[in-house]
Amino acid sequence: MRKDFLWGGATAANQCEGGWQEGGRGMALVDVIPYGKDRMSIMEGHMDYKELPKDTIYPGREAINFYKHYKEDIALFAEMGFKCYRFSFSWSRIFPTGEETEPNKEGLMFYEALIDELLRYNIEPVVTICHFDIPLNLVDKYGSWRNRKVIDFYLHYCEIVFRYFKDKVRYWITFNEINMLMHLPFMGAGICFAKGEDEITVKYQAAHNELVASASAVKLAHKINPKFQVGCMLAAGSVYPYSCRPEDVWESVKKDRENYFFIDIQARGEYPTYAKKFLKQKGIHLEIEAEDEKILKEYTVDFISLSYYNSRCVRTDGQGEASKGNVFASAKNPYLECSQWGWPIDPLGFRITLNALYDRYQKPLFIVENGLGARDKLEENGTIEDDYRIDYLKAHIKAMIAAVEEDGIDLIGYTPWGCVDLISATTGEMSKRYGFIYVDKDDRGNGTQKRVRKKSFDWYKKVIETNGENLF
Repeated sequence: MRKDFLWGGATAANQCEGGWQEGGRGMALVDVIPYGKDRMSIMEGHMDYKELPKDTIYPGREAINFYKHYKEDIALFAEMGFKCYRFSFSWSRIFPTGEETEPNKEGLMFYEALIDELLRYNIEPVVTICHFDIPLNLVDKYGSWRNRKVIDFYLHYCEIVFRYFKDKVRYWITFNEINMLMHLPFMGAGICFAKGEDEITVKYQAAHNELVASASAVKLAHKINPKFQVGCMLAAGSVYPYSCRPEDVWESVKKDRENYFFIDIQARGEYPTYAKKFLKQKGIHLEIEAEDEKILKEYTVDFISLSYYNSRCVRTDGQGEASKGNVFASAKNPYLECSQWGWPIDPLGFRITLNALYDRYQKPLFIVENGLGARDKLEENGTIEDDYRIDYLKAHIKAMIAAVEEDGIDLIGYTPWGCVDLISATTGEMSKRYGFIYVDKDDRGNGTQKRVRKKSFDWYKKVIETNGENLF
């Protein structure tokens, strides 16, 4: 691996920050996503959060209180030797309603203190501007990203943070897993559907608005600081045909295209032919303004960032078992083992995915999420023996190194997800843990929030020390 390779870790404000009523922060999307049986209905946009019962638990409101613990956590990241840390700003901490002309100074000062703490340890900040996050006021008043007015609110937010952190942040990501809008519209983009509404048109209109916002953010960023590197991000994972039946192969091509749709536009600057045909066949008419195509074409991203947890598999014969646990529908792949949450474990699929993305876009890649959600046990002697996590990460890092050294992939860095335990985005659980650092908290919100180093903590420290040469 190259000498300046960015080893690190990743989190997001909506899953770790907490402090939901502190420092002038306004209500955000995450504050109304519940724990329990109604969570999926809310995230899919099929249930209004206002209908939730009064005793509902909202795990994102406190999360692991990174808002108060960030110095302690960053010190632990530094102990592991992190070269970078990928995290997100809470939009409503900077603009509480999203409509303010002037930002909330307390919010900016919090992120400045956080970034200064990282820089003190020579840890490069990698900032996601919007990670499943939008001020709740913009959802309630404007319908979130279905409304073009939100583009202007987003760009005002971008301009403030780009100027404020002009000399302290180099890497920016416009939207986290932008393709998640198609699968969990409320969680991904604050979209809640009215009864009888044409959902597919709403999703693609919101997608178009986000794509214009992303390209406009690239334009703005490069104007403010030409050294800024601005990337897009997708939830990645190649889709395999279940068999060599041509129907299965063709279905896998279509599913891959669904996944690549956003990034094709962000990286290449225009709607691909397959997307234009799809929209026409489905009768989807998008409101596209005169300047949109020019903005998309001229302001493509500098790099492609991605999350990778598993591959997918499709079959068209209507037979067989489905792979359970993941947001993305998949047939069960008989050649792969699954995690405790039913996610296929596929290190070679990681290499395949990296090659597919690099072959397609020829832009630098940045792996900003990868990891294993698992139940960890805190032993009586205070240790957590998470060898299963080490095995998962070791296999995936080997695949990543092969993609770089044998296949020639241009790779910026690698930040495993949830480097400190946090709230699961899909389930809202604390028990689905990813971190090198254990946080004493349970699914109901009980616990001391004490941080404890897991066995994987020392393992990853040595991986970074040797620049991936010693995975032992």
